[in-house]
Amino acid sequence: MQLTSFTDYGLRALIYMASLPAERMTSISEVTEVYGVSRNHMVKIINQLSREGFVTAIRGKNGGIRLGKPAATIRLGDVVRALEPLSLVNCKREFCHITSACRLKRVLNQSIQNFLEELDNHTLADMVEDNPPLYKLLLVE
Repeated sequence: MQLTSFTDYGLRALIYMASLPAERMTSISEVTEVYGVSRNHMVKIINQLSREGFVTAIRGKNGGIRLGKPAATIRLGDVVRALEPLSLVNCKREFCHITSACRLKRVLNQSIQNFLEELDNHTLADMVEDNPPLYKLLLVE
C-alpha cells in the first residue's frame, strides 16, 4: 500500500508543527519551504487538516497555523483515515465481472483495518518526542 502524496505531506506537516514549541505558530509558506512542496498543494492539505480539527488556522496579521490539539492525542490512524481514500479496489460490476464471487475485497479490507489499527497505536507525539535528529533536519529552534 502506498499513501497518496496528500496524506504523506499531511503527516509531514503535522510532524513539523508537533516539533515546534506548542505556543509557536508557523505558516503554510514555512511548511512548504521545509518540505519543498507546492504551496497550492499544501494549502489544500492544511485546509483539510483544519476541517478535521488536527490544525488550527488563524487568519490575520498575527495569524498562522498550529496543531489543533495536543500531539499526544493525534493518532496516526485517525489522520490517515481523514486524508486517505482507503478503497484499494473498484468492485462495481461495470469494472469487474467477478464481483459476486470475489473474496479479494474482504481480504484487502481486513488488511486496511490491520494497517489502521497499527497506526492507531502511535501518536504524533511518538514521532517527535526525544528525536534530536528530526529537530536538526527540520531546523527547529
